[in-house]
Amino acid sequence: MASVHGYSLFQFFSVIFLITSANGFSIKEATVHDLQLAFKRNQLTSKQLVEFYLKQIQIQNPVLKGVLEVNPDAVAEAERADKERKKAKETGYLLSGLHGIPILVKDNIASKDKLNTTAGSYALLGSVVPRDAGVVARLRKAGAIILGKASLSEWSYFRSNGAPSGWSARGGQGKNPYTFG
Repeated sequence: MASVHGYSLFQFFSVIFLITSANGFSIKEATVHDLQLAFKRNQLTSKQLVEFYLKQIQIQNPVLKGVLEVNPDAVAEAERADKERKKAKETGYLLSGLHGIPILVKDNIASKDKLNTTAGSYALLGSVVPRDAGVVARLRKAGAIILGKASLSEWSYFRSNGAPSGWSARGGQGKNPYTFG
């Protein structure tokens, strides 16, 4: 039987349907508050949310070119966040509003993990950063999950006057999903 990350296709799509359409809740337009409320009500887990976003990236990124790479540890980090949330419920410990929320950081923001930090350029592919950028360290401390690296104009549009906005060698021409098509 076909499966997605250990779930039967029926289970997977049942959850996707539930989290994308139940009670007017749209995961694509959900705020962090909406997501935290769904976590609290046991309608959604961080793992389900990360898997949903990874699937959306897999489907839409070939056209939109908005994500340069995804964090191979994102699902494991989501599972850890779910365990922490369960323990916090049992002990009454308050978690950050960003706890268990997956985010993308631009590819010019250093992250000390398995992700590259290249500013959209092949010249920096494989380089190793010494530590997380301050913003990434604070996001991790708050419990956010670094889902991957978002595309950007190569070198943050610093080194070129002629390249179109949103273009990088690594990602190609990025497109805005709200204005595309």
